Order: sequence, then structure tokens, then C-alpha cells
Amino acid sequence: MKILLAIDNSRFSEAATQSLISLVRPDLAEVRVIHVIEVYPLYPAGKRSGPDLAVASEEHRHQAEALVARSAQALRDAGFQVTTNVEQGDPKVVVLDTAEKWKADLVMLGSHGEKKWTRFLMGSVSDAVARHAPCSVQVVRIRAES
Repeated sequence: MKILLAIDNSRFSEAATQSLISLVRPDLAEVRVIHVIEVYPLYPAGKRSGPDLAVASEEHRHQAEALVARSAQALRDAGFQVTTNVEQGDPKVVVLDTAEKWKADLVMLGSHGEKKWTRFLMGSVSDAVARHAPCSVQVVRIRAES
């Protein structure tokens, strides 16, 4: 089974990593850990006087690679075969494209549990992946503190 684990630097992604470790037998899965560095337009919409996307800073890329390495190491320590990838772009698009190209059987990711208004304004990566992935999707949620 090929599992794509999409992470960001949040406790929700840590929960997804731990869920994968506790629910999946390592000898039955190959895991690819991916982190997407979100980039934003440099110029307001409509202006074409420069590049469309900003390039992530070297420091940001190093932080992303360290994040992916930590998650991969936790999975390797649990016995999983792991590869990693750091990409740049729109997280929704990159995760969906990677799942399709890699022929993932499952995508796992954490949910930030945004309220409806925030989700409407910002969009939700987990919602987009769950709706459009070419394979099964497991969205890991953290219980609200009582």
C-alpha cells in the first residue's frame, strides 16, 4: 500500500503521523512524506510585470526539509519504508497531483478544524483533497479540549 502523508508544521500533522504509525502495519506500507511550501503572488491580480510566484527563501526550504526529515525519522523508527518530498505551490494542487502521479492508495493529512467562515475565506486543504483525490483519504482530527 502506498500512503502519501501530507504535513505542515502543526500539531494536526503530528497527529496524522502518529495515527499512521498506530493504524498501519509497517511491512504493508510504503510512505511518502510531503510538505508544500505555499507561495503567494508577488503582484496584485492582473499585473504581469513580474513573476507569478515568489520563490521560497533558502531558510524556509531548510525548515521544511527539517520538518519532513523529523516526520520521516519517526516513521522509519516505527519500521516504515519512507521517502520524502518538499514542493512549492498551492498545497491543494500539489498534494492532489502527487497522489495521482505517485499512484497513492491513501492520502493522510491532519485537519485544522477551521470554522466555516475561515474555511470559506482561506479554503481547506483537507476538504479539497478529500473531495478530489484519486484514492482514499483519511483526515485526522484532534478532539476539542473539554
